[in-house]
Amino acid sequence: MPITEQQVIDALRYVDDPDLKKDLVTLNMIRDIAIDGWNVSFTVVLTTPACPMKDMIQRACENAIKYYVDQQAIPKVHMTANVTSQRSGPILPGVKNIVAVASGKGGVGKSTVAANLACALAMQGAKVGLLDADIYGPSAPIMFGIMDEKPEVSNQNGQPQFLPIESYGVKVLSIGFFAEASKALAWRGPMASRALNQLITEANWGELDYLIIDLPPGTGDIHLSLVATVPLTGAVIVSTPQNVALADVQKGVSMFELPTVNVPVLGLIENMAWFTPAELPENKYYIFGRDGATHLAERLGIPLLAQIPLVQSICEAGDIGRPAVLQATTPQALAFLELAKNVAQQVAITNAQKQAVAVSQ
Repeated sequence: MPITEQQVIDALRYVDDPDLKKDLVTLNMIRDIAIDGWNVSFTVVLTTPACPMKDMIQRACENAIKYYVDQQAIPKVHMTANVTSQRSGPILPGVKNIVAVASGKGGVGKSTVAANLACALAMQGAKVGLLDADIYGPSAPIMFGIMDEKPEVSNQNGQPQFLPIESYGVKVLSIGFFAEASKALAWRGPMASRALNQLITEANWGELDYLIIDLPPGTGDIHLSLVATVPLTGAVIVSTPQNVALADVQKGVSMFELPTVNVPVLGLIENMAWFTPAELPENKYYIFGRDGATHLAERLGIPLLAQIPLVQSICEAGDIGRPAVLQATTPQALAFLELAKNVAQQVAITNAQKQAVAVSQ
């Protein structure tokens, strides 16, 4: 008997999305079923191109066709993605998800993590922007090798708008483009908040899957102003394993959980988790302590998104304007790529939870 489309659909009901806990058919993730004799082709639309479960889902689909339809069937599964979003409103309407990168204190490598996270998402097929909101210490122009660039201004519906500068597939905008690198910005809180507001509302970001916002360290006016200006999908918090840094992380988590803020914390990132010298790439030296963020994440009930090693080349890569993740086969690059997958995964889970709540109301 010939294979039918209904048989294919029924078989794929046995394949669940591991994060969303429902089958692919119910989630409306199956498209373009085509049958030619024993050849069965279809498309699976994932919630992000950086899905960490992509290969597992593809194998499960192939196995389902052979097991539930016919052993002689030849499945061909096309994997694509349509990034989910639960954002709405007039500000940044083309941006599906906004993720803030925060830290409880300075010196933990937050900006380096933000830059590499943005590049890693772009490398995996997502449309990505990076807003350098660290008003007092902007570093994105240096890290992306665009220090001498100046954003152009376009006219949109009679209003001037900044055009972010693209580097390594990431659209970048920073207060550093508008200030001299050698001069300090002596701004009070309200002035800094207004500058951030301009970078958000007076820029033409276009269509983005993810806008990564590199926040200043600590908890203050900039953070509250950001939340008041634009709804965030979630926040990730960067820390080192040290106890002094972890104490500040708890304050950061508490700030995002305040009823007046109410931003989901997608997880923690442990930066400088261990030191690996270039001449001994297999060795790990836990010079700032071991697994501090791991234990804190467990205690707070939030995911640990990644452990990033302390490697000299990460710092050097930022200084020369070429983020370390671009060297895609090194251990540190693989750590950043894994981070991007886990952040994308948590964004998809958060959006699914928001949608479920909206449907139930």
